Amino acid sequence: MDGCTAASDSPYELLFQALSLIPTAHYAALLLALWLVFLYDFLEIHLLRDLATGFRGDPVKLTYNASSDLYRAVASKCQVLRGRYLPTLWLCSPHIQTAFLTFFGNPPRFTYKRVMFYTSDGGTIALDWVLHSDVNEDDGGGSYTSHAVPQKDDKAPIVIVIPGLTSDSVAPYIKHLVFKLAKQGWNVVVSNHRGLGGVEITSDRFYNAGWTEDSRRIIDHIHQEYPDTPLYVVGTSIGANILVKYLGEETVNVPIVGAVAVCNPWDLAIGDRFITRRFVQKLYDKALAFGLVGYAKLHQTILSRLIDWDGLKKSRSVRDFDYYATCILAKFETVDTYYRRSSSVNFVGNVAVPLLCINALDDPVCTRESIPWDECRMNPNIVLAATQHGGHLAYFEGISASTMWWVRAVSEFLEVLHSSPLKNRPRKVGPCSTTTPLESKIDQGPYVNLMEDGTVTAVGDIQRDKIAAAQPDHTAEENRETITEDEEETSKDAATSKEDPAESKPEAAASDQKKLNDLIAPMKRHITQLTRHSRTSIWLLAYIAIVTTWPVLGSGLFFYLKKKLRSFLLPALPSR
Repeated sequence: MDGCTAASDSPYELLFQALSLIPTAHYAALLLALWLVFLYDFLEIHLLRDLATGFRGDPVKLTYNASSDLYRAVASKCQVLRGRYLPTLWLCSPHIQTAFLTFFGNPPRFTYKRVMFYTSDGGTIALDWVLHSDVNEDDGGGSYTSHAVPQKDDKAPIVIVIPGLTSDSVAPYIKHLVFKLAKQGWNVVVSNHRGLGGVEITSDRFYNAGWTEDSRRIIDHIHQEYPDTPLYVVGTSIGANILVKYLGEETVNVPIVGAVAVCNPWDLAIGDRFITRRFVQKLYDKALAFGLVGYAKLHQTILSRLIDWDGLKKSRSVRDFDYYATCILAKFETVDTYYRRSSSVNFVGNVAVPLLCINALDDPVCTRESIPWDECRMNPNIVLAATQHGGHLAYFEGISASTMWWVRAVSEFLEVLHSSPLKNRPRKVGPCSTTTPLESKIDQGPYVNLMEDGTVTAVGDIQRDKIAAAQPDHTAEENRETITEDEEETSKDAATSKEDPAESKPEAAASDQKKLNDLIAPMKRHITQLTRHSRTSIWLLAYIAIVTTWPVLGSGLFFYLKKKLRSFLLPALPSR
């Protein structure tokens, strides 16, 4: 009877009975293991990868132009850039590193000397100074106070620091950088954005990711105050975007020796899409939006009369904030227009001073997809250092996480650059630069611009004159020579036509032909330049074409040669 009962039992009931015999602790261990696997993947922890490499870290990937004097004279001598980076073992995740920087950061202890700078439009900017002479070498904790600004006879180089979004001089990563540079013997000043650093907004102007005017005024002001002192600039995050955009706008007309851009978002449109792609990125988006709304609430008295305040209070993303506030304040038509025109990736080719760019490939805020690898490689004034790990502005290293790798890299780079011959080298822009960056108003007219680097862009009526003026010097000289020769020939033709009216018609035809040639000549020149710059791409395309069509062409060629060979050999064969 028991056998019949056992046979009638459902297999699922037997399975559940077997599972019920497993201790609860085993289920808890299994759930814990699954949870750890989820967290390992969700937080992008790379502890096992570090273990597989023997905790040696990953080498720094340097991207530079083959003819770059900046790499040969500076970057190649920087041990930090040519070495490896191993994150702190218990911070082996870009998200954990970034969170640790935000909530802890282990910043050194010191206070600034604040000086107020007033802009022509009524704005107020706080400049926080730390002098190398104020650093207390005996205090290992770095607790000291800066009491003054540099004297006129102080020849120590000055570093201007531009913080990131909603950051100011008290941000942990800023204090790490300032303390390191001051210890190195440099005078450092942090240029806080408008409305930050505890300063009220005193005008209707506000900073944004593409607002370079404040940085331009601060740099010019410090250069005027200390005309014989070398100036350097370091930008972080949004401050890096502002810095690179400023350098591209001014090209050779900047009073600084060199610059460093750390964790630059580069392309704001790509960053906007990236930050809403995954759940973890959306958390950063909400956190940044929360900080921006908090910044706006500090200045509600002014902002509430200029923007859609009710919409701003409901902002749950950076894009929402830019829609309700930034676009209105900066007078951009749309959010995408603001992102396109403010992205520093459009200005990389114009940079004419030594520039080091540092980006982490696992940056949870600034995606690797926006890094302009080719543009940096084309410009001999830029060296791009990319690390496998680091998070966003974190880069903690050592067991105690007391130092930051990128701070050491910036310090060494500036020190080597300051002692190199490049400090006094004449400046020149890269081969693919344009004097005036192109705007995005492609709907103003059906015109096509063929740039010297092979880029084809649509431009409008207003931009034609800008693009014509944006040609490199050697092209302008060729145009001037051509125009001069054309004017001389035209004047000769006019004189000849007056002397001999009978020959006016043939000469008129020749003149028309010459005008036609003049119209075609610039296009021929651009095509020649395009061919020269794209020679490698043309050979690559030819290789791809041969490989992809070989199954058909190879078979046809084989049968053709076989037929020819047979027709050639048959007459020579002895007849049977």
